[in-house]
Amino acid sequence: MRLLVALIVATLLTAVAPVSAQVVPDAPLAHGTLAFDGKGTLGGFTGVTTTLTGQLIGANTLSGARGWVEVPAKSLSTNNGHRDNDMAGSLELAKYPDIRFDLDSVAPGEQHGDSTTVTLSGWFTIHGQKRAARVPGWAWLTATSVRFRGALPMNVKDYGVGGLSKMFGVLKMNEMITVRIDVAFGGER
Repeated sequence: MRLLVALIVATLLTAVAPVSAQVVPDAPLAHGTLAFDGKGTLGGFTGVTTTLTGQLIGANTLSGARGWVEVPAKSLSTNNGHRDNDMAGSLELAKYPDIRFDLDSVAPGEQHGDSTTVTLSGWFTIHGQKRAARVPGWAWLTATSVRFRGALPMNVKDYGVGGLSKMFGVLKMNEMITVRIDVAFGGER
């Protein structure tokens, strides 16, 4: 009996394709969140938006997937009107209204159950500046959907963002932030 159970389990395990080898569907962005965690003179704060658009361009494997996600920068909110106005000025929203990530490649890592560790490589465009970025995180893949969650540290000065000091330097924002991304393409996941 134990031999039969072991054979059935072994057969099931070999029949399941690794996440990184599954076909990735073409899919529009279903929903997502872009957030950043920052620190200033008066403490930490978070900016967040769920106003995202995007498209995943499918491939025969996860490593071949491409795509993009875009956010209207004015949709970022820290729940503090003064700070949001300062952020709008620093980002020069009239001149640079969007924040965008263009995905060039995916490097799959270890598989853990229904997910796999991945590193997304591509380009962030913020404040009119385009910079290479690598976003480590997790991917979940089904026949009709892909979800990604990840985070990366970012120096906003690398993107030409200024105005991090107010009131003659009394109030300051640290140039280092942590950007967090949670996006789902296609069917619900």
